[in-house]
Amino acid sequence: MNEKAASQEASVGQIIKVRDWRTVYASRLAITDLLVLIWVVLGVQILWFGLDTADLAFRGSTTELNLSYSAVSLLLIACWMAMLHIYGSRGYRVLGTGPDEYKLIASASMRLFGLLAIVAYLFHIDVARGYILIAFPMGITVLVFSRWIWRQWLVVQRLRGTYSSRVVLVGSMASASRVHQELTRFPGAGYLVVGACVPGGQVGDRLAGTSIPVLGGVHGVELLLKSVNADTVVVTSSADFSPDKMRQLSWSLEPGRHHLVVAPSLTDIGGPRIHTRPVAGLPLIHVETPRYDGRTLFTKRAFDFLASGLIIVLLSPALVLIALAIRLSKTGPVLFRQARVGINGKHFTMLKFRSMVIDAETRWASLGEQQPGVGNSVLFKMKNDPRVTPLGHFLRRFSLDELPQLFNVFGGSMSLVGPRPPLEREVEQYESHVHRRFLVKPGITGLWQISGRSNLSWEDSVRLDLYYVENWSIMGDLIILWRTTKAVLGSHGAY
Repeated sequence: MNEKAASQEASVGQIIKVRDWRTVYASRLAITDLLVLIWVVLGVQILWFGLDTADLAFRGSTTELNLSYSAVSLLLIACWMAMLHIYGSRGYRVLGTGPDEYKLIASASMRLFGLLAIVAYLFHIDVARGYILIAFPMGITVLVFSRWIWRQWLVVQRLRGTYSSRVVLVGSMASASRVHQELTRFPGAGYLVVGACVPGGQVGDRLAGTSIPVLGGVHGVELLLKSVNADTVVVTSSADFSPDKMRQLSWSLEPGRHHLVVAPSLTDIGGPRIHTRPVAGLPLIHVETPRYDGRTLFTKRAFDFLASGLIIVLLSPALVLIALAIRLSKTGPVLFRQARVGINGKHFTMLKFRSMVIDAETRWASLGEQQPGVGNSVLFKMKNDPRVTPLGHFLRRFSLDELPQLFNVFGGSMSLVGPRPPLEREVEQYESHVHRRFLVKPGITGLWQISGRSNLSWEDSVRLDLYYVENWSIMGDLIILWRTTKAVLGSHGAY
């Protein structure tokens, strides 16, 4: 009897934990935000004024009023906390999302200081400029950093299956399986699929190709949510839902606890390209067509030219040392030149430091017949390639053999970030849709470099390359370059 009671108590505790994780997490963020602002604002006050008492002067036409900066700091902290709350920086829609959360913090902070500047001007308040100019950027920086720390913790919890939205998929078997596959690919996003409702579904069935239980048909979904303690309904296809039935489903969900999400038949679309606009009661989703001309191309080319030139100058001693090491090893020419396919299908000569024996190309055919089982049917990759020299193993481990490609970037045939530059024999095996990767220049690094490198399957390589082509931006390039450093130092998938 005691064991049964303990089991029931544990189940109730689990339900409360799952139900209230958003509130618990937001409360922890609020406490951290408060501690950060106290540390920053009071710290800046002591830094600027010292431990002596300082007063803020209000200079009107006939009166003058002084207020302690300690009171001003406390008021500033309270207003800052209020702005972070008003602008929803701790709202459940942005919890753990990263960039969106950080943008709200910056936006709320900038509006607060803009409002303070207007008030100071209108009421002739003499505010110490250094106090504001230090507290403002430092506060934003430390707030974003603390949220980043919390986000890392949240991702770990979500990988363990907690602190996530418990999702029930509603739609056809094929669409539900597709959405489950996409959500499973990114468990850190916080959507844990716990069940599915499909047309004609029977209790005890499983979602195709998964272990996700089928809870029943698409009718009476709101009642089935309680059986798995779900809080989010994701409609994966609307073929079985008329507008009236969709409206009834949304009305039947418990406000504040249950959430309705409609998943369109779109995948691998970047957030900046998507805009939702209600028109005549219809939630229309606008998907911008990617453009590869005009100022965006000019900006990318200018960035590549300046950045590659600067990196070449900074790394010139290392380039010379590597070239000397290859020359002294007597394994052939210092540089390896190979024809690759670039933008618009045009061929170019790609440069690399030699990491293989001289007759590596002639020995490729015999190695290909060995079917090493690494890589995929299009890209030939071998972990223990006998053609690689001892020095070449070291160069490949840290991607040092690819440094001469900086000259390709400087000359304009490649970009710092882009799809992997393919060989002609690989292009001959491409399906028609894969040729979209030639709409942009190939890159030294890319999504493939930071997502597994040579360990990726062909399907994943294509998906990442096409995602980049469809959604590339300068900010995205900067993020990829930053993450490339970690990938190279970790040397995972490098061979």
